[in-house]
Amino acid sequence: MVEDILGLLVGVTVVSFGLFILKAGSAVTGGTAGLSLLVSYLAPVPFPVLFIAINLPFFLLAIRGKGWLFTLRSGGAIVLVSVLSGVHPLFLPVGHIDPFYAAVVGNVLCGVGILILFRHRASLGGFNIVALILQDRFGIRAGYVLMAVDTVVVLVSLVAVPPLNVLVSALGAVLLNLILALNHRPGRYLGV
Repeated sequence: MVEDILGLLVGVTVVSFGLFILKAGSAVTGGTAGLSLLVSYLAPVPFPVLFIAINLPFFLLAIRGKGWLFTLRSGGAIVLVSVLSGVHPLFLPVGHIDPFYAAVVGNVLCGVGILILFRHRASLGGFNIVALILQDRFGIRAGYVLMAVDTVVVLVSLVAVPPLNVLVSALGAVLLNLILALNHRPGRYLGV
């Protein structure tokens, strides 16, 4: 139990810092986090509010497909990522980060953080839930499912983000999903 709590705290801290870097570089990522970033560039609604709101519809799917414990852990992770993503700028005020650096480092951090959350039976909701259910039921690796969804989110970001930022964001999203696809698979952490 203590291991899971610490793992969840580390995971949300790493993801929220990755999102902070992405936002500072006007980069994007995939998933509901990327969708929330994209909408925050277009509308005067803060990322934390959007991230929670966009994830709400996926909770029914999580309850049915992954159970209450997973859903509660994921809900806690979403709230903590939302809170921490608003805290980082208070302690590390940066004006702008190079988009290439932001896309690569931000997505790598998000990928590692999501991997930690998956390891401790949680997610960042949204498309992560769908990917994990498909992996459990059909053996399709979550990283590959997320890569397909993330491609769509990154391409849609062309409406708000300069094309060069979208291009480097696509590279970052591929790195994020490779981290998940290569490291998150059934039996990986069971010594099998």
